[in-house]
Amino acid sequence: MIDIKQIRENPQGFKEGGRAKGFDVDIDRLLEVDSALKAAKNQLQEISTSKNRIGKSIPNLSGGERDAALAQLSELKQQEAKFNEEVKKLQPEFDELMMQVAQPADDDVPLGKDDTQNVEIRKEGEIRRFDFEPKDHVQLGRDLDIIDIERGVKLAGTRNYLLKGDGAMLHWAVLRFAMDYMVGRGYVPMSVPLLMKDEAMRGTGYYPGAEEQTYRMERDELNLAGTAEVPLTAYRMGEILKGEELPLKYAGLSSCFRREAGAAGKDTYGLYRIHQFDKVEQVIICENDAEQSRRFHEEILANAEAVMKALELPYRVVNVCTGDLGRGQAKKFDIEAWMPSRGGYCETHSASKFYDFQARRMNLRYKDPATKKNIFCHTLNNTVIASPRILIPLLELYQNADGSVTIPQALRPYMGGKDIITKP
Repeated sequence: MIDIKQIRENPQGFKEGGRAKGFDVDIDRLLEVDSALKAAKNQLQEISTSKNRIGKSIPNLSGGERDAALAQLSELKQQEAKFNEEVKKLQPEFDELMMQVAQPADDDVPLGKDDTQNVEIRKEGEIRRFDFEPKDHVQLGRDLDIIDIERGVKLAGTRNYLLKGDGAMLHWAVLRFAMDYMVGRGYVPMSVPLLMKDEAMRGTGYYPGAEEQTYRMERDELNLAGTAEVPLTAYRMGEILKGEELPLKYAGLSSCFRREAGAAGKDTYGLYRIHQFDKVEQVIICENDAEQSRRFHEEILANAEAVMKALELPYRVVNVCTGDLGRGQAKKFDIEAWMPSRGGYCETHSASKFYDFQARRMNLRYKDPATKKNIFCHTLNNTVIASPRILIPLLELYQNADGSVTIPQALRPYMGGKDIITKP
């Protein structure tokens, strides 16, 4: 959520910023409602002051003065009821419009309509050139008996799968390696709930907007989280933190659930865009300082890159354009791994900076040691690793001519020392 004072001061900036992201909110109507709501609340404050003053004077009055004061008090109560009704009518519309306002992107975010206009920052690693006809991850998984998509679909419907044998072990190895790396970096490991209340979904900015992509438990009014970002970021929602506690750095491992409504074509093939996966997520909650947010944004990106480099996977980093940013993201870096079967670099990580957008929605503040004021925090998050999507480049780039797959050196300790996956 945005500070309404910023919108009052620069409505045009929020109109343009929203349109650049694809969120066309009626800022003029928001300001109309805000003005009327503010006026009504001011009237209520004045009425409350007058009521208190008159109420205190009544015991000292008598006769006609007392009757006049009581009559005035009665009139004020009628006015109070009128303005309370106006606030009751205006507040829901104001809240709804405020929840829809997008945070304008940083000045160095490229303008663009979608992910095809993201701007490459750099490439890392060498793309492997094969001297044999390579298989894709589905063929490799089937031949090595480590991925079973057909029975996954039979059990759970489209875009589901089973990992078995060394496929399951490789999946867990990637996650455990990533978590160990983050713990080594000083992040607090967290095992989090998978079911989230609407309050947490709204607080982190997923509602409104992501309802179509979310599995909702209607009977219980709970939601299956699409990422551990939700419970990690909302963990301290509604609290006032001590300034000396910051920054808070968390790493959470969880299963994630997404409907992936609208996905089509090659995105639905194999393990790329599926309904359930596991992910190690990193979240930072820090002071309300733009420069500090910038440094932590670079840090969480570097953490994910370090994992990719340890796995020796070629990738590139892109600066995500305005049209590919979410409502609350001020800036986002994506990491895209090279996937031979898809013929290009494909997203595996997203590092997002929110400033105080999420914290305002969650009422997450800290007491500034210097001023003693309660200030909204800044929040950031990024994928550390998500599997089984990352198994696509791992299997395809590490395959051998005989159909086996070499296990990356960094993962072998998590595979019982095994260095190769072969046919059973």
